[in-house]
This record gives sequence, structure tokens and C-alpha cells, in this order.
Amino acid sequence: MFFKYFFISLISSFLITNVYTQNNEGKIRILFIFDGSNSMNAQWAESSKIAIAKELMIETMDSLKMLENIELALRIYGHQTRISPNEQDCSDTKLEVPFASANENYIKIIDKIRGLEPKGTTPIARSLEYSADDFPLCDNCRNIIILITDGIEACDEDPCAVAIALKEKKIKLKPFVIGLGLDTSYLNQFQCIGEFLSAENKDSFKSVLKFVISQALNNTTIQVNLNNMYNIPSESDVTMSIYNSLNGKLLHTYMHTLNRYENPDTISLDPIYTYKIIIHTVPEVIVDSVKLIPGKHNIINASTPTGELNLKMQGSISQFTGINSILKNNENSNILNIHKMNNTKRYLVGNYNLEILTIPRIIFKDVKIKQSQITDIIIPHYGTVHVNKSKGPASLFLKKNGQNIWLYDFDQ
Repeated sequence: MFFKYFFISLISSFLITNVYTQNNEGKIRILFIFDGSNSMNAQWAESSKIAIAKELMIETMDSLKMLENIELALRIYGHQTRISPNEQDCSDTKLEVPFASANENYIKIIDKIRGLEPKGTTPIARSLEYSADDFPLCDNCRNIIILITDGIEACDEDPCAVAIALKEKKIKLKPFVIGLGLDTSYLNQFQCIGEFLSAENKDSFKSVLKFVISQALNNTTIQVNLNNMYNIPSESDVTMSIYNSLNGKLLHTYMHTLNRYENPDTISLDPIYTYKIIIHTVPEVIVDSVKLIPGKHNIINASTPTGELNLKMQGSISQFTGINSILKNNENSNILNIHKMNNTKRYLVGNYNLEILTIPRIIFKDVKIKQSQITDIIIPHYGTVHVNKSKGPASLFLKKNGQNIWLYDFDQ
């Protein structure tokens, strides 16, 4: 039961917000959860697991100590109660160094790691559960958990259930697990909350740890270019929704704008996810399966050329603003929008069908919307008729070419 493998898990816990914009992340807070269980004493290559983990942990602290806007904390488990053949302490997890600046805490963390003597069991799920309270409240922080351990959950608790509970607290877990000699059954225990990488020796483990820290620290950003028909990113002022492409969950919504240099907004996103981006033009444009390069500025291109439709009627504007029209897809007749009379609205470049809800209805086929141009549709001034009738049913027809064409049923 206590035979374990050595792995490191990075859990990016981002408090959910609606909008991420450039430079709005504030502080980056990294909580290290370190394995102090008895199995860390086992031999690995020319040394022991605990010796290698301590060495790499100290190197990591040295690399972080001078970074600004970084806070560090340390939780250790399996280090307080010695394990015995018939007994294990599944509550053996403790926040040893609460959050403070990297410059202030790196020595404290190094001292705790150097003095660590592995003793107990491996309560991974409980350590993750308690870690949710290790982060003080912050509206402008990016929260990272890095779990360093050599094995699986040993207390018959469920890390997947913990992940669900933390999501209910609006904390999302998305780990990278880097392991040595991990079999398929072992990986299945973490599939509900993360992705997996492997380290075959000390050098590869060191490289993987650097990669993980790099992802934690580097700001991954995107800009969405809304290109016109000439592939120039000049389109803007439209809302966009960003979803997790795998489970369809809405993550962010924001209004696309251009800055004073006519460049699209820059927003920060978690590189762990694959995204689906919906641009709420009429009709909508969807860019799916978007994968980001961690620590880089990613440019996403979407073809959204637009023009405008101006629907107006001869006569007094105030008299006829209540008339609506239906804009339909030219190919499948799906309704795309209800366009009010004497209003201008942007649509994607293309051909549409337009139905004016007068009596009788006026149909325009193949209304062409051109890039950055206004298409005017003008209907003649119409009149009104007042009908007096006794109680009972009645209908209005248009007599055309000797035929009755139904128009309207009167209220009884």
C-alpha cells in the first residue's frame, strides 16, 4: 500500500473572475506542498528521494528570492507523526510557513526543508483540501499550488472529490503531474484534476521543475485579432465569450476594444486549458480548440469583416420606430436578428434576407452587406386604416390577381 512513485504536481488555482486584462493579475502567490512521508527516505539513483527533492527545492528558492510581486508559502505533510505497520496519521499536514514576500520567506522555507525528517504517511487529498484556507483573501492575485511528493494518496481519501469541493469554493485545480515510473492505474487517480509529465532521472526532474516554475511565473497572454476582409485587425467593439473547450464551461466575458495604437486588448489566460472563443457578431464567429504557448503572447485570428445595415422609412422617424424587421440567413433562413426601423446595425459581410413586419409584409432578398459600408434599405411611407366592426371574428385580405391573400385576423 505504501509503495510510491516520485512525482511533482503543479496545481494552478485561479480565483474565478469575469475579466482578465493586461497587468490586472496583481501578486503571484505560490504555495509549495512538500512530501515529508517516510517513503521519501527511499533510494533514487545515487541518492535518496528526500535528498534530491531538498536540493532542488533549495535551488528553486534561490531562484525566486529576488523576484518582485511574488509571495511564497510552505505546507508539509507526513512529517509530524512516525508511521507504524498498523497505524498512520492522516491529519499529518501543516502550513509551516504562511504567505509573505519571496524575499522574506525564502530563508524560512529553506530552513524548514533542510530540517525536515520524513516520518509519516501521505495525506494528499487532505493537504489539498486544507490548502484552500492557506491563501488569504485577495481580489487581485494569481494563486499557484506546487505539490512535491513521491506517491499516491495513502489515506483512502479522494483527490477528485477534493477538487470538486474546491471548485464549489470558486477555486479551480489544474495540476501537471511529473512522475517517475508511473503506471496507468496510478495516473487514473489524477485524471480528474490534471495532466501528466514524467521525469526519468535527477536531471530531467530538475528540467521539469524549472518548466513548471516558468509556467507559474510567466504571464501567458492573448490578443484576438478581429480581421476585416483584407486581413487587417480593424474590427472591434464587440463582446466575446471564452469557454473551456473540453467541458463547455464559460470562463470569461469581455468587450473587445482597440487601444490608442489601434491594437486589440491583451488579456491573461491560464495556458493549461484549451479554449473556445465566441465572437458575438451577427452572425456569431467561433474559434475552437485554441491552445496557448505558456509564458508567451499568443495572437488569435478571427475573420469578422462587417458592414452596416440602415433600415429606414420615409416620413417622420418618431411615427414609425415601432416597426420591426427580421434578418435571416440567406442560406438556411435561420433568424439572426430583429432589426428595428430607423436603426443601423453591424452585420458580417454577406448576403441576407430581410422581412419587414408591415401588413402586408415586405420581403427583400439578397440584401448585400459590404465591408465598412452602410447598406440603406428604404421603404415607402405607409398609411393606417381604422376598422369599426361588431363583435365577432373578422379577417383582412389583400385582393391580388383575383386571389384573396390573408393578412390579418382582427380581435373579436
